[in-house]
Amino acid sequence: MTNLVTGATGTVGRQIVRELLDRGHAVRALTRDPATADFPEGVEVVRGDLTDAESLAAALAGVTGLHLITFGGPYFTPLATGPRILELAQKAGVRRITVLHGGGPTPLEDAVRAGDIPWTVIMPVEFMSNALEWAEAISERDEVREPFVDRLSAMVHEADIGAVAAVALTEEGHGGQEYVVTGPEVLTVKDKTEAIAAARGREIRLVELTEEEAVAQWHAAGQPDDVIEFLLLVYRDTPEVGRTVADTVEQVTGRAPRPFAQWARERAGEFRG
Repeated sequence: MTNLVTGATGTVGRQIVRELLDRGHAVRALTRDPATADFPEGVEVVRGDLTDAESLAAALAGVTGLHLITFGGPYFTPLATGPRILELAQKAGVRRITVLHGGGPTPLEDAVRAGDIPWTVIMPVEFMSNALEWAEAISERDEVREPFVDRLSAMVHEADIGAVAAVALTEEGHGGQEYVVTGPEVLTVKDKTEAIAAARGREIRLVELTEEEAVAQWHAAGQPDDVIEFLLLVYRDTPEVGRTVADTVEQVTGRAPRPFAQWARERAGEFRG
C-alpha cells in the first residue's frame, strides 16, 4: 500500500511524508527536482509536476492514498489539472485522497469533491512556522515589530497537520470530511514572543506598530499590495475559525496537539542567530 504525497517538499508535505514513514507506510514523494529533495531514508522520490497531469501517470502506479495541493508552478497559480489528475488516480486504483485546502474554492479541490474517490479536505489555520518570519529581527535585534498585537490565533504545529492527513490517507472513516486543524490554545503576538524568548533564553522586545507603520514596513520588505490588503484584513479581525480551538487533532490521531511552546523549543536555534 503506497501513498503518493504531492507538494512533498513544502511545509506540510514534508510532515505528511515523515508521519507516514513513522507509521510504517510506504511513501512516494513527488517533486519537480528529486536531486535536491533531501527526504529521509526509506522515501521513494519520483519526478512529477502537478501543472502537467500526465507526469503523474507513472507516479500513481500502485498508489492507494494520494495527497494533493491546490496550487502549482513558480507563482503558486491555482491548478487547472484537477479533472485529469482525478481520472488518472481513479484508473490507478487510488482509494483515498486528501487535499490541503487553499483558503477558498479552487478548481482542483472542486474536482476532488466531485470525484468518486473518497476524499478528506484538510483545513489548517495559521501555521506555527509563520513565526519564522521574525527570526532575523529577533536574532539580530532581539525585537519583533508588529501591528495588532492583541490579535488571536489558534495556530497549529505543521507536524499535527501532517499527522491528520496521514491518518486520513491510511485509515477508514474519514471520507467526505472537512477537518479544521488547530493548535491547543489561542495566542496573542505577545504570547508567541514570550514563548520564543523562553525557548531561546533571552528576552524579546515587542514593538506595536500603527497600521500605517506596518504598511510601510511591509512595502519596504517587498510585499505586494494584495498581500498587504490580506494581512490587514485578517489582522484587524481574525476570522472566527482562525481563533477557535478545534479538537480535530485529538479526535483523528488520538493524541493532543502540540503547543506553541514546544514548537518554539524545537526551532529555538533559528532565533538565536
